[in-house]
Parts: sequence; structure tokens; C-alpha cells
Amino acid sequence: MLLSRQLRFKFFISLAVLIVLLAAGAWRFADVQTLWQRYASGGNAAAGKPADKTADKSKYSGGRPGNKDMGEGGGKPTPVSTALVKRTDMLITVQALGTMTAMNTAVVRSQVDGVLKTLRFTEGQQVQSGQLLAEIDARAFEAQLNLALGQLARDNAQLLNAQLDLQRYQDLLKKDAIARQQVETQAALVSQLQGTVQADQAQVETARLQLSYTRVTAPISGRLGLKQAELGSLVRASDPNGLVSITQTQPMAVVFAVPEMHVPLIMRKLKSGQALTVQAWDRERKQKLADGRVSTTDNAIDVATGTLKLKAALDNRDGQLFPNQFAQIELQLDTLKNTLAVPTASVQRGAQENFVLAVLDDGTVKSVPVQLLSVQGDWQAVKADELKEGDSVVTDGADRLRSGSKVEVVKAAKP
Repeated sequence: MLLSRQLRFKFFISLAVLIVLLAAGAWRFADVQTLWQRYASGGNAAAGKPADKTADKSKYSGGRPGNKDMGEGGGKPTPVSTALVKRTDMLITVQALGTMTAMNTAVVRSQVDGVLKTLRFTEGQQVQSGQLLAEIDARAFEAQLNLALGQLARDNAQLLNAQLDLQRYQDLLKKDAIARQQVETQAALVSQLQGTVQADQAQVETARLQLSYTRVTAPISGRLGLKQAELGSLVRASDPNGLVSITQTQPMAVVFAVPEMHVPLIMRKLKSGQALTVQAWDRERKQKLADGRVSTTDNAIDVATGTLKLKAALDNRDGQLFPNQFAQIELQLDTLKNTLAVPTASVQRGAQENFVLAVLDDGTVKSVPVQLLSVQGDWQAVKADELKEGDSVVTDGADRLRSGSKVEVVKAAKP
């Protein structure tokens, strides 16, 4: 009996909890429904006002954005900048990457062994051929020269005495007062002493030459590098680094490669004596470094790249160019007379052809195919049947246009 009462009590308690939970769920559902209605009505439900459907229509209607920017269907024209097509003489050029090389390079070495006594140069200095650069202790070589001079003087005296004896013997031989054999022996002695004197003279010249080597001079004109020996150190003729290096940088040579398609024209001009002008520019092609001309070509085309190496001499009086320096090279091959030219900024490169956007009288643009010929500065020589001198082409803003788009010129071309 007691057990059944407990079971009934638990049942009622569970039923009450279930009713409370259902009531709470119904209240939360009503809250969510109210919030959903407010969201669907655009937030006006809370104020008791109907949702403004026209705002949504204006917000999401109008089709694809950007149509007006493209100048379609009477929309707002696209602002652009333009330039005029002109006729001018344009150079046919070849662009290449060149490497500067010194015309001559020499390592200044001592030709004798000795202590470095004096350095008469500063690192990086421009020197002339024959200029004194260093001096080596010369005392030992002066002593060798004096020894050779002494031997020469001694042997000269012996030769002179032998020649006088020979003359006396020849006089006596005429009087039959002396044997012929003695005269011939004296003549042989004179010849022997003459050879000794000649050897002594060679020794003197060698000693003088060795003494002159103690004054180290520049073998070529050019720019000095960093010194490789210090004052007071023992220098040897066999030192691989020498005392300092000299590079001849005026003129400076540059080596670059051009495609083999240009080789016939290059060879014709070189054989006829015509100068092929070369300009060297910095990496960004903003500053011209030097002017020059082609001096020679390599003897074979590189089969791996299909190019021929050329060597040109550049004027480097201001010393801006250094060996192993890279530069953008512009080789001028020929001149196109009275050709059409457009700004390089106006040329658009498509998947199938290159083109420019010409501005028509009605304010629309037209795509005009062009054939690119050569570039000179900011101008591109072109060949186009539908383009003529004085036409206006788009230089800025072309990426938002296509043929037939309306444009508004904000920066007009100068006539």
C-alpha cells in the first residue's frame, strides 16, 4: 500500500514537470516567430508599420553592376586619357642584356724579389702606362751592377794590353824577328778577351735591368684595384696576386647576344663600314649609361640559344661602368622612315592579336588591330590599315573598355 502511494506521488511530480516544460517551449516558439516576422518585414513590424518593399526592389534590381562603367546601353561614359597617332622616323632596335668587360686587365707583379719600400698609388686611382707605382729596396741590385762594371773595366784593360802586344808582334813579324806562331797566339788571345768584354757588357746590362725592376710601373693605363701587398713585406716575382691589378676601362667593352635573324643585316653593315650604334642603359631603362658602337662579332652562333655574341666599345670617360656590370643594351640596326607610331601605353595585347582602342567621333571606341614593328622610348612603331595620322587612341583606362564602349576624355591628347 505504501509502495503504491509512492509511485503515484512520483507520477504526479513527473507530470507537473512535463507541463512546465511544454509551457516554456510554447513561449519560446512565440518569441522566435515574432523575431522572424520582424526580420521578414524589414524591421517595421516592431513599429507597427508595413515593410517597405520598394526599398528592397531598388536595392536588388538594376541587373548586373558595372554596366554603366563599361559604357553600355546609354550608361555613364568611362573616363579615359588619349594620345594622337603620329608619323615619324623610328629606329629599328634590338634589346639585349650585356656584360661589361675590360678591354685589358693586368696584374702588376714585381719582377725581382725584395722588400717593398714605397707604394706610390692609392687604391681605385686612374693611372697612365709607365707611371711609377711602387719601389723595392735596390741596394743589392746596385751592388751587382757595380760588380759587373768592375769586371768590365778589368777585362777592357786586358783587351787593350793584348791588342797592343799583337800590334808589336805583327811589326816584328814583318822583320822576321819573331815566330809566326807567337803572333797567331796573341791574335787568339785578343779575340778571347773581346768575347770576355762582350760578356761583361751583357752582365752590366742585366744588372741595370734588374735594378730598373725595383721601380714597379704600370704596364697599361686604367683603374687600380685593391693593393695586395703591404709596405715592408717581402715580395717575390712568383707571387700570384702581385701588388695590384689594373683594368683598362676607357673605353669599356660590352658583350651581348642578338638573335640570329638579325645577323645578315649586322654583317652587311659591318662589311660596308657602317657604324652600328649601341646604347647602354641601367636595369630599369631610366638612365643612359654610355654610347658606343659594335667593334666585332663572335665566330659562331650559339646553337643552344640561337644567338650571336657581339662586342662593342663604350665611352666611359666619367668612369660609371665597371667590369662584370650588367646593363640593358639597345642596338640600333636601321631606321623606319615616316612610319605610324602610337604611345606604348596604348598598345593592348590580346590572345590572338595586338590592338589599340581608337576613339571615334561619336564618343565610342573601336578596337583596331596593329602589327608591332619597333620601340623607341615611349613610342611604338605599328602597321595598321585602319589607323591614320591624327587619330586619337586610349592610353589610360583601356582595361575597362571594349569595342563600342562610350568614353569621356578627361585628359585629351596634345596636337
